[in-house]
Amino acid sequence: MSLATAEQMKPSFLDRMKLRLDVLPTLAAVVIFIGMVIYGEVAYGRIVQMNTVSNLLINNSHLIILAVGLTFVILTGGIDLSVGAVIAFTSVAGVLLINSGWNAWLVVVLMILIGGAFGLVSGVLIQYFNVQPFIATLSMMFLARGLASMLSTVPERLADDSPIRVLATQFKLVDGPKVNDLVITPGVIIAVVVVAVAWFVLHRTRTGRTVYAIGGSEPSAALMGLPVHATKMWVYVISGLLAGVASVVYTARLGIAQNITGIGWELDAIAATVIGGTLLTGGVGYVLGSVIGALVLGLMNVLITRDGSVPPEATTIITGAILLAFVLLQRAVLAKQRD
Repeated sequence: MSLATAEQMKPSFLDRMKLRLDVLPTLAAVVIFIGMVIYGEVAYGRIVQMNTVSNLLINNSHLIILAVGLTFVILTGGIDLSVGAVIAFTSVAGVLLINSGWNAWLVVVLMILIGGAFGLVSGVLIQYFNVQPFIATLSMMFLARGLASMLSTVPERLADDSPIRVLATQFKLVDGPKVNDLVITPGVIIAVVVVAVAWFVLHRTRTGRTVYAIGGSEPSAALMGLPVHATKMWVYVISGLLAGVASVVYTARLGIAQNITGIGWELDAIAATVIGGTLLTGGVGYVLGSVIGALVLGLMNVLITRDGSVPPEATTIITGAILLAFVLLQRAVLAKQRD
């Protein structure tokens, strides 16, 4: 190979810039998160400490799990609006079954499988009946919410001695001064495991490469012989399964299930995914970016609570403003890449 040929094969400056542009939204999310931490520490104090980190992880572990599932779906250019309602149905059904005497761990498995079943139906509608993802998952959202309301319209409380409450047991990792301890729960560990497995699947397996290829260009992915149909089915199954896992984690922590649980959570998960740098058009995004996006939303709630003067209703307005800013940033990145 000649020196000239080797030079030609090296990535050009423009190619390297395009790769960096793909990462730009995720880097922006990291910068915003760090900026929020600095602002919170200066304005309110006691933000950069172990108990704040602990609460942030514990309170948002279910959102992190949901965001991971949505990352798979959005990377293919799809959407899943059913996850919040799936959490409501599986949570209510799970608590009722446990309270009626069913084995708690068998119920946990059923909750996860029920979530996967909703995802499977969405995938079938999308892939084999050519229903738009928005419509297919919207119908699943109404179905799951309706089933949850048929089961119960009042809060169903899980017994304090229920075995699955162990998932909310706090373990002290670092014994800090006074109450400033670093603690985690099995629910947090589950979220970390989900993130690690998802990262491995997306970046180290053929399935992950196919997910990115579908989002980049589905016809091209099919021409390359990639299993497009099966993969598009699986991403919705994964999203449903992770909604079931998030339901288990959330129900174990609160000990209460309601038919109104999860309203708007699908939008929070989508927002976390987009804020984390996953393009709504598909093909670009990172699981770790979605985690950062979820933590941005969680920290925003912490800062609003610390402030006291900002009404809780403003949370949705601020979330919408941040989401809009990141969508505009994504469009700017896409426009720059086409140049």
